Amino acid sequence: MRAALIVVDMVRDTLEGERTYPITRPARAIVPAINDLAEWLRARGMPVVFACDSFLPGDFIFNSRLKEHSLRGTDGCRPSRLLEVADQDTVLYKRRFSAFFKTDLDQTLRTWGVECLLVGGISSHFCVLHTVLDGLCHDFRAVLLEDASAAPSQEIHRAVLSHYRDNPLYPLLRVMTCEQIKEGGLE
Repeated sequence: MRAALIVVDMVRDTLEGERTYPITRPARAIVPAINDLAEWLRARGMPVVFACDSFLPGDFIFNSRLKEHSLRGTDGCRPSRLLEVADQDTVLYKRRFSAFFKTDLDQTLRTWGVECLLVGGISSHFCVLHTVLDGLCHDFRAVLLEDASAAPSQEIHRAVLSHYRDNPLYPLLRVMTCEQIKEGGLE
């Protein structure tokens, strides 16, 4: 089954910026797993997409507790330098939670012949989950990557995984580790 890795919101402002967030440390901790899986997939000719927050100054989303960050046109919205981004990878800029919302991701994945999304990044309970569920809504199989996604706390991350690990949409929606993927878990 042809898969694509979607790495959500692992941007410079969050992982490398002057300001740290509750998600910064957990995000940095999953970088090795993301880099390893991305390299493994590239070696098999499968695409890697970095879906990055890219907000406009004064964006509606900042009428919340969120402080302005990851502004379009700044280095802060680019994939973190901690990630190994290859020339053939795609960087997709997005303005909302899901990598599908008002982007061309659906059409791009279909052009590539992708059937299954492997989704990781931050945060498990927001943007990663929205991308997973929107993937299902666009008729892609989806995997929430247990060890390549993170939330501000382990409790939140574990709760999301627990909720979706045993769900009625199995096997269309699964929770898996990167190692399970590499061991042929998608077959």
